[in-house]
Amino acid sequence: MTISKSKIAIGLLVVGIFAVVFGTVLVFVGPIIIDDQIVKNVEINPKNELSYTMWKDIPVPFFMSIYFFNILNPDEILAGEKPMVEQRGPYVYSEKRWKDNITFHDNKTVSYQEYRQYFFEESMSAGNESDVVTIPNMLVLGASVMMENMPFPVRLLISAAFKTFKESAFLTKTVGELMWGYDSKLVDFLNSYFPGMLPVKGKFGLFAEFNNSNTGLFTVFTGQDDIRKVHKVDSWNGLKHVNYWNSEQCNMINGTAGQMWPPFMTTESTLPFYSPDACRSMELIYQRPGMIKGIPVYRFVAPKTLFANGSDYPPNEGFCPCRQSGLLNVSTCRHKSPVFISHPHFYNADPALLETVSGLNPNEEDHGLFIDIHPETGVPMNVSIKLQLNLLMKRVSGITETGKIAEVVMPMIWFGESGYIDGPVLNTFRTNLVILPMVMEYMQYIVIGFGLGCIIGAVALILSKKESVKDTKHDSSTNERQTEKYSMKDTD
Repeated sequence: MTISKSKIAIGLLVVGIFAVVFGTVLVFVGPIIIDDQIVKNVEINPKNELSYTMWKDIPVPFFMSIYFFNILNPDEILAGEKPMVEQRGPYVYSEKRWKDNITFHDNKTVSYQEYRQYFFEESMSAGNESDVVTIPNMLVLGASVMMENMPFPVRLLISAAFKTFKESAFLTKTVGELMWGYDSKLVDFLNSYFPGMLPVKGKFGLFAEFNNSNTGLFTVFTGQDDIRKVHKVDSWNGLKHVNYWNSEQCNMINGTAGQMWPPFMTTESTLPFYSPDACRSMELIYQRPGMIKGIPVYRFVAPKTLFANGSDYPPNEGFCPCRQSGLLNVSTCRHKSPVFISHPHFYNADPALLETVSGLNPNEEDHGLFIDIHPETGVPMNVSIKLQLNLLMKRVSGITETGKIAEVVMPMIWFGESGYIDGPVLNTFRTNLVILPMVMEYMQYIVIGFGLGCIIGAVALILSKKESVKDTKHDSSTNERQTEKYSMKDTD
């Protein structure tokens, strides 16, 4: 049985109108559904297997790369000459991070301690932990600066202690010893007679307190009542603010714990976070968009004002006493040790700092820090945080070990922590939080397009039927006239 064009046209018209209406509804409802799905996936909730696992056990590869500034002219430095260094490294360590002592609270926050372990990766390194390097001896030069205002007899006593324990201004040790600690009788002496001066009681090493340790007790918002607050720090070690600095603003604990951020970012968003290692909150700013393995990202970088001094950037006055821009004085949270943090090779710092040390070559590609983040979810796709540890060293009267050292902020090491989502985690993330929302977004326009196509087809069929009827009537009229004409002839 043949279906008439009228019925087909009516069917297409009904389907088309329904599809257009449904697609139009999706245009308005679709984004709400997508956003709701994102919210459910990024809040800290044990029921959300994907995001909770990423937050709790951080199943992505993290690495820490260490670079030492090997001193080439220690004797000349003692004579007052300009230091010369060469960069050695990287010495790469894989980093395992996990959260423990997780406790959820009634006010929609969760407390935890995050632990970290490091494992040397020789295949990724430019040397071995047995490599020998020479760096400033923090026990001598750091203690000397700390003691420069003590009575002269005390300084003489400190100098005698250095000689007794055969400690000199510069230290030549293996990478492994400098990293994770070495036995020092001087450490035992200082802990006995000057308790609290040093942060360690056993072996002394630059990263001895990092391995198998945690970063303190963080309490962050879960986002279950307000997704705009997810991952933001409520308190650290029970504190709403720290007391290391000289202004209320500088002592504030802002942003997240530095691993994830609230979703739905724009180019006007920033990435604030609190860093226990730097003893302060920091904030990164938007630089440019990008793409990582099919996932759109925003790149955030450190502003030039991050480590600027109070003269160049007044809000940083609270971090002073300051030296040149580009240096953060962390002595207040490092047992008064004259330690400064900066970008590697004094990148983005006062050019005068480069004139005090030979062998530094700052550039953005090697020494700039950044975070590439998926703006819709607030999840970092690629992270590279780079910082440099520096020691203020100078001649101190009464401590002969300092010789005639000219006052200089001396680079010791710089390290970069990097991590990126890859493998099954990346595939699951891309499917659930990128591809599915994208398919839903495109589906609404496909449905509208299909509906419009049906409507156009229906209209075409109706017009075609009208033309057909018109032609039929025309032919019928013509035949009638011809029949009438022939009839008249027959009558004649």
